[in-house]
Amino acid sequence: MTVLASPPEQQNLEREKDPWWLLIDPFLILSALAVAAIGSVLVYSATRGVVDDFTEPDNSFLERQILFITIGVVVAIVAAFIAPRHMRRLYPLAFVAMMGALWLVLQVGVEVSGTRGWFSLGTFRMQPSEPGKLVVILGLALLLSPRSGGAGLTRVALALGLTAAPIGLLMLQPDLGTMLVYLVIALVSVVASGIKLRWIALLAIVAAVGIVGVLRSDALADYQEARLRVYLFAPSEASDDAATYAFNVEQAQIAIGNGGIRGQGLFEGTQTRSDLVPEQQTDFIFTVAGEELGLRGALLLLGLYAVLLFRIWRTAQIAATPFERLVCTGVFAMFLFQMFQSVGMTMGMMPVTGIPLPLVSYGGSSMLTSMAALGLVAGVYRRRLDIEGMLNQQM
Repeated sequence: MTVLASPPEQQNLEREKDPWWLLIDPFLILSALAVAAIGSVLVYSATRGVVDDFTEPDNSFLERQILFITIGVVVAIVAAFIAPRHMRRLYPLAFVAMMGALWLVLQVGVEVSGTRGWFSLGTFRMQPSEPGKLVVILGLALLLSPRSGGAGLTRVALALGLTAAPIGLLMLQPDLGTMLVYLVIALVSVVASGIKLRWIALLAIVAAVGIVGVLRSDALADYQEARLRVYLFAPSEASDDAATYAFNVEQAQIAIGNGGIRGQGLFEGTQTRSDLVPEQQTDFIFTVAGEELGLRGALLLLGLYAVLLFRIWRTAQIAATPFERLVCTGVFAMFLFQMFQSVGMTMGMMPVTGIPLPLVSYGGSSMLTSMAALGLVAGVYRRRLDIEGMLNQQM
């Protein structure tokens, strides 16, 4: 018996009958907002300054962070409604824009902590490498999602070339942390594309050789080499130029250790109030949670991240198309690695690379990129029931 497909008008009508609660993932949304809300409090604590009877707390960082979150929610909603066919059509323009921005920032950008990677927009700064992560994720998903079967060697080679292009410009800034994020996204996406095991082994060897080559070359700035020496050797064995970074890591560890199980109390952290931890509102924001909220508060934050990551992973499993599955996989890799690296470096488990903690660290570029990424995942979840769209995307 032949089964006739429903006409498009009937399929659209059936699609519109889906109740709204089937089109959104409340756990994804609520966990993301909860992490962002906790992050705002931590940013405020790290930047309010020493408050006494004669001074008022500094609210400027908190106000900006709330503004970033608000704009980020709007960006996420827009991203959730962008159809995959539009992503495919606009991708060449997005890639050219990313490469142009990464090149332009080397010419007219401002240098922050040894990295020339920001555009100065009045009192605001914009880091083009942050939205570039989404461009890489989408590009990898496009190249590694064939109609059937796993990705072939040609597609894998093109995907690696697409990733290597922005990494080459990031090396000139230099921005080791973002380079690692791009690399992890690429490796996880390639493995998830279904390539053969022998190609995965070869890819791992190439990645290892490349990393060793970068470390042994002059590509790293002096301060990046100093950070690696602090991580690889004991502070007492580190050279003099690494002493500052050893001190920074020690202060971060002291702050987390001060918290104990219950914490010293919100806005009561001695290390935080004394401004002893550098870049505490950005790279070392987790130390505020460890010191003031203690182990319980830190575990709560990590638990919310676990819920968020699980929902991204689950959405990848139920995605309607291979393209959307790989988009979620790339977002999952980006969040997981940044969270692990950012938390790990505050405890001395990972080298200091300047990677922000997603949705928590202060900064508009990171917040908007994280929100946009979650919007893409929410869009995949919304379209999982769209059979007509699934068939059209696979054509």
